[in-house]
Amino acid sequence: MSAAQYPAVSVIMPVLNEERHLRNSVRHILEQEYAGEMEVVIALGPSTDRTDEIAAELVREDSRVHTVPNPTGRTPAALNAAIQASSHPVVVRVDGHGMLSPNYIATAVRLLEETGAQNVGGIMHAEGENAWEDAVAAAMTSRIGVGNAAFHTGGQAGPAETVYLGVFRREALEKADGYNVEFIRAQDWELNFRIREAGGLIWFSPELKVQYRPRPSVKALAKQYKDYGRWRHVVARYHAGSINLRYLAPPTAVCAIAAGIVVGAAVTPWAFVVPAGYAAAIIAGSLPAGKGLPLKARAQIPVALATMHMSWGYGFLTSPRSLAKKVMAARRPAVGRQTV
Repeated sequence: MSAAQYPAVSVIMPVLNEERHLRNSVRHILEQEYAGEMEVVIALGPSTDRTDEIAAELVREDSRVHTVPNPTGRTPAALNAAIQASSHPVVVRVDGHGMLSPNYIATAVRLLEETGAQNVGGIMHAEGENAWEDAVAAAMTSRIGVGNAAFHTGGQAGPAETVYLGVFRREALEKADGYNVEFIRAQDWELNFRIREAGGLIWFSPELKVQYRPRPSVKALAKQYKDYGRWRHVVARYHAGSINLRYLAPPTAVCAIAAGIVVGAAVTPWAFVVPAGYAAAIIAGSLPAGKGLPLKARAQIPVALATMHMSWGYGFLTSPRSLAKKVMAARRPAVGRQTV
């Protein structure tokens, strides 16, 4: 493919309170080894840190960078606003704490052409900057932590249910009417489900890698995974038949552990075998996951695993049916190319 044949790409970024990583994330975009034209559209939520100031500096420093407001602060609304404000035929989603590998866009564009897919994506390569984040990263890239999700653990290239972030053909986004703004979480999975339902192909490739910075505390990780579980249940109710056994494992574990504790306290101590067995399993599973990490990080992997499992399961179990009904009743606004 010659330089003239590389399609122009629009990189869209939903951003809220990302002063820690935004500049570095945008630098990884602007330094891509890509011969085609590029624009970066940052959708700014109501941040309470220096995110807006940093974004304004980036706009002044490089004419390829633009910003649009996202007063709701919601990720799907930010993505739709950025899509509307952009114009190129390939749309690359990047988060404010994601760092693209140098040839990410060039590889994704090649894969779109080779596979005919509507969306391609790769590995969410979690990397920490301290012991706790290293522990979370290890948990998020282990099968005991996230099951067989290829975009976490890697695997063979091929069709997928969903991928991390995504590099889309614009026409696929427009046909799908963009992201469903009611899905505060799980919006990627839900959009990819609709693309697949319309006959489109979602393609995973381990050639694509994005560095991801994990949540910096137990509380933040717990909230993240509780929201994941809550909104994954909404997707299951919204799209009947979209659930599988991997998604049922955490809520099943929560119920079994809770029952074991209650029965163990009230009836027989033998029931404590269930929570004790779970604890033993995550401790054993943390050993290969933490290979090569410092002792301080390895010691925190079981905490990260338990936080992820229990929070996801609790969120799934407590997801109110009324939330799914609200989403079902809402209309998705059409998202098309912005006209001037």
